[in-house]
Amino acid sequence: MSDFLSRRDLMKHGGMIAVGLAAPKWLSTIAEADVLRIAKGGKAASDTVLVVCQLSGGNDGLNTVVPYSDSLYYKYRPTIGHKEDVVLKLNESLGLHPSMKGVHTLFKEGKVAVVTNVGYPKPNRSHFKSMDIWQSASPDDKMKHGWIGRHFDISLKNQPPNPIVALGLSTEKPLALVGESASIPCFASLTDVQNMLGDANSEKLLRDIQGMDAMAGSPTRVVQQANKSALDAMSILSKQLSKFTPKQTYGDDNFGKGFKQISQLIGASPTTRVVYFSAGGFDTHSRQLDTHAKLLENFSNAVLSFQREMEALGKADKVVVLVFSEFGRRVSENASQGTDHGAAAPMFLIGGKVKGGIHGSKPDLTDLQDGDVKFKIDFREVYAATLDNWVGGDSEVVLGQKFKPLPIF
Repeated sequence: MSDFLSRRDLMKHGGMIAVGLAAPKWLSTIAEADVLRIAKGGKAASDTVLVVCQLSGGNDGLNTVVPYSDSLYYKYRPTIGHKEDVVLKLNESLGLHPSMKGVHTLFKEGKVAVVTNVGYPKPNRSHFKSMDIWQSASPDDKMKHGWIGRHFDISLKNQPPNPIVALGLSTEKPLALVGESASIPCFASLTDVQNMLGDANSEKLLRDIQGMDAMAGSPTRVVQQANKSALDAMSILSKQLSKFTPKQTYGDDNFGKGFKQISQLIGASPTTRVVYFSAGGFDTHSRQLDTHAKLLENFSNAVLSFQREMEALGKADKVVVLVFSEFGRRVSENASQGTDHGAAAPMFLIGGKVKGGIHGSKPDLTDLQDGDVKFKIDFREVYAATLDNWVGGDSEVVLGQKFKPLPIF
């Protein structure tokens, strides 16, 4: 059973969950615990923040980071290929989609690392399976739970539980956030957190669930812990969120709303270390040009506003956004002026402390794997760099084997 208390579970009797609870015990001890960890050299005391942005549906990597100098690109994509004169150039061979002006601005400032040809062995074209692979960081299914959940299982072991150390903004809890012992709350939006107040029936219902007599480790016990973590998180966040209001302008779209909420979380919650956010719409099998352009424009504008927000907060060197999708698209366009499920694709890391530029080579369109771009960089090399050099983790333990961290920090 999942340890996720879904938004549907919270909406009982047509009301919102009431959170008027006493502050949890972890709050009174977390500052002392951080001091002790710093004194002992503990990595978990880092004040860096990781924002994971999931582009759900399979983002078309070739039309995101365009190999504009390669004539084969236009041969494979006579209708949907982006011409050199409109591409936002990164170097002599690669450029960004014309709609990504915000990301291009940040790239020119040295704040964007573009990692090319990212994937894993024996790629899977199923949305669900490939997303599970990326979120578990286990293509062979040997590692249980999610990579972020495992990180917190290890880094927070025997420490006071902080229910807002990591948070998800998604309608469904990502596997990445699921740990064996870590219980990471996930909410559809911060509006839900702020509105889940004042309904006595809903509060009693959740308290009753928490008070169920259950054996430790049973499915009911898992639900109890998830409920408690969600309530504790809402209790703290409902008090903290009013302390910071984003100043930048964000679009009224999924990316704009999402990054505005993330900026509010980071501005109001100094103990939050990971925020996971997902937005969909990237499964562009037909009439891709307009849909993809709008998605990338919204993403790019939101990321630029978010980075400027972090700069104004003085946190530009403390926050990194990691962007991925479950797979890229096929090299050849299809008969519906779209693209079908593919394999390797680019990732982005965005922030003041990343090593900006292109990491990797341009896609080799002369050497494809079943019509797909071959992977040359294992995504776990990116995760290893993020774990070891940003969030203060142990990538070899979390990933189950040693991967050489990509030099992106």
